[in-house]
Amino acid sequence: MSSHDIFLGETIGTAVLILLGGGVCAAVTLKRSKAKDAGWLAITFGWGFAVLTAAYLAGGVSGAHLNPAVTVGLAVEGGTKWNDVPLYLASQLLGAMIGAVLVWATYYGQFQAHLTDPEIIAAQPAEEGLVDQKAAPKAGPVLGVFSTGPEIRNVVQNLVTEVIATTVLVLAILTQGLNDGGNGLGTLGALITALVVVGIGLSLGGPTGYAINPVRDLGPRIVHALLPLPNKGGSDWSYAWIPVVGPLIGGALAACIFKLF
Repeated sequence: MSSHDIFLGETIGTAVLILLGGGVCAAVTLKRSKAKDAGWLAITFGWGFAVLTAAYLAGGVSGAHLNPAVTVGLAVEGGTKWNDVPLYLASQLLGAMIGAVLVWATYYGQFQAHLTDPEIIAAQPAEEGLVDQKAAPKAGPVLGVFSTGPEIRNVVQNLVTEVIATTVLVLAILTQGLNDGGNGLGTLGALITALVVVGIGLSLGGPTGYAINPVRDLGPRIVHALLPLPNKGGSDWSYAWIPVVGPLIGGALAACIFKLF
């Protein structure tokens, strides 16, 4: 694949991934959204369909990594050249930021209504007063639309959760190469990967919101920090390293397990 293919495929594919994935989070979270309070099932399936759509779009162009953990895993396994890794990662981060901006544009009216609602504004100080600020630094009332956060803030547990969940994802992707005489699953692989993402969300997503993708969290978190959202609160940068480092470790670990066994 040429550098041009990698850049276009990963940028557009990751943008679509975040647009649809972040979009379902916005739909479930924001007031004046028809999907308000649709719940965890809607989020997990929404992200699964986001992976499916993005993988179909980018698969024939860049291989549809769409995730630095996948790129690192494939590089450790040997299927991707290390020289191409920086371009993959930069394209994925750019795409994630574009996708997050598109979520904001799509739900612009809902963001404004939500963040200027007197009930939302009044509730924030009361809610913040109920938690230990050292254990749970202030986060914005819509930060969950853009990035992940733990239900229980424990660095070791949160990191381990992301490592385990991402290991499952990348190992499931790598083992597709064992099917059909080593030719993989072709376009069917996108569907299998999407279902794996749904399964991870349902089974392992409860503790941290299952980033399992560094740019899925980092790109939108940067956009949250930059967007002119009223009363948006903080971006919780003290937690931001966990959904980056954890998935990268998980991707590399999955490749090592694959090569060993």
